[in-house]
Formats: sequence, structure tokens, C-alpha cells
Amino acid sequence: MQKAKLRAARLSIIAGAVLTAGKLAVGLAMNSISVVSEAVHSGLDLLAAIIACAAVWIAGRPADEMHHYGHGKFENLAAIIEALLIIGAGVLIILQALPRLRGESEIHSPGLGAAVMGVSAAVNLAVSAILMRTAKKTDSPALAADAWHLRTDVYTSAGVFAGLLAIRLTGLTILDPLIALGVTLLIFKAAVDLLRESVGSMLDVRLPEAEEKIIREVLTGYAGEFVGFHNLRTRRAGAERHVDLHLVVPRGRPISLVHDLCERIEKSLEKELAGVQVLIHPEPCRPAGEDCQVCSLCIKWHGTNDHFRPSCVQCPGRNKE
Repeated sequence: MQKAKLRAARLSIIAGAVLTAGKLAVGLAMNSISVVSEAVHSGLDLLAAIIACAAVWIAGRPADEMHHYGHGKFENLAAIIEALLIIGAGVLIILQALPRLRGESEIHSPGLGAAVMGVSAAVNLAVSAILMRTAKKTDSPALAADAWHLRTDVYTSAGVFAGLLAIRLTGLTILDPLIALGVTLLIFKAAVDLLRESVGSMLDVRLPEAEEKIIREVLTGYAGEFVGFHNLRTRRAGAERHVDLHLVVPRGRPISLVHDLCERIEKSLEKELAGVQVLIHPEPCRPAGEDCQVCSLCIKWHGTNDHFRPSCVQCPGRNKE
């Protein structure tokens, strides 16, 4: 799985380097701010791809003395850096485009620029599809961020492609900075979406409701072996999901059986959720409290109603389990 993530990250770096060089050369030759803005966007994508590759490599390292919970959040950190880079690119494009709104500028060879944009859109569409598929398979936020970068580049390249064709047909060069500003709006939206998700993971936001529902369903499958559970807490770190909870078990049950139950629950959760790390804190039931009102385990095991009386703490059948 780690090798697949690194392969996808390296592919993104190669594609970004080639497209950045091509767009920049053509944009400068054409004197087109929209094409240069796309080169800047691709350059930031290249830098983001390098950061994503480094983050994936670091996140794959095992826990060590300084990082007891592993290195998963390096991927979230990389996604935040990538989003900030996108915002920086957008600001730069705006600063370059605004002066051109006040006057005419000559665009050379718009057909060449359109061809470059078309090739760029096709290449980025293919690479982003590979990255997105790998990100979903490995739950990698860094690769997902990189994939969205390239997917945004597909849309912006397509927009510039259409704009250059319109300039060639109409001769209205003011379309060039207008297209660049439109590209910037798409860039900012992608950045905000990435920041929202990645900052949430850094701040230990709970797992999505759909995933917590899966956790509860797994626990329900073992309902006949414990009294109840509470203090369920979840969070995410990179591709890892962390789950911890308190499991209430019959007071007289041997610790070996309780440990076996916890291990079986953990293995079931690992089958349902990729990269899950589970910590279960078992605790004894309270016979004199509310637990007896919801528990029928003692009746099933001992064939007696002793569980419903405080004296069940000394239940003579507890050692026959």
C-alpha cells in the first residue's frame, strides 16, 4: 500500500514538471497572462506534489520515541501547506491580471496556447484520476489534496483553452485577464475545501457519522457478551483512524475472557475500517447501579436472577464461566 502511494506521488511530480515548463515557455512567448497564470498554477501543483510525496514517505514510518501515535498527521500538515500554496498562487495571478484590465495587450499565437492547454487538461485528468483512486484506496489526505490540485488544473486549463479560442475568433484580448481571474476563483475554492478538511483532522475532529455508525454496528454484533459501552471517541491522523471506548463487562468475568472479547472486537473493526487503531478500556459492571436494569448476561450464564440483586457481586456461579 505504501509503495502504491509513493508511485502515484512520483507520477504527479513528473507530470507537474513537464507541464509547468511547457506552459511557462508558451505563455511567455505568447505574452498571455492567462497561460502564464496556468504555468504558475502548475508550478504550485508541482511543489505540492513534492510535498505530498515527502509527507507520504514520512507518514509511512512506524511510531518512534518522539511520535508515539505514528506520523499520520504529516499528511494532514502537507495538505494544509498545499492549500496555502494554492492561495498564494491565486493572489499572484490577481496582481498580474488586474493591470491588464485597464488596457489592451497583444496576444501572440492563441492557437498554440490553446493546444498546450488542451494537452495539459488531458494529462492532468489522467494523472488526477490515478491519484484519486490511490487516495481512496489508501485513505491518504496528502494524495487526495494533490489529486484535487490537478483536477482543478483540468478545469482551469479547459477554461483557458476556451478563452484563447474566443480571443482568436473575436480579437477581444481583454478576455485574457478575465479568464485569469476566473481561474483564480476556482483556485481559491479548492484551497478553502482543502483547508477545511485538513485543519479538522489536525484539530482531532471526530470521524464522519457514517464511519461511527459502522463502529456502533460492529459493537452491536457483540452485544450478547458485554453489558454496554460508553465514552466512544474517534479522530483521524492522516490515513489512520483512532477509536477508543469504555466497555462495561460482567464484574465476575475472568480477565482472560475480557481480553479475548476486546481482541475480537478490534479485529472486526479492522476489517470494516482501513487503518483503524482501537483502544478499549474494559470496566466492571455496577450491580447496585443501573447496569442491572439493562443486563441479562448473568441470567443466561447462571440460570438465576441473582444478577438483579446486590449480592450478585458474590455470585457463586461466576467461576463456572
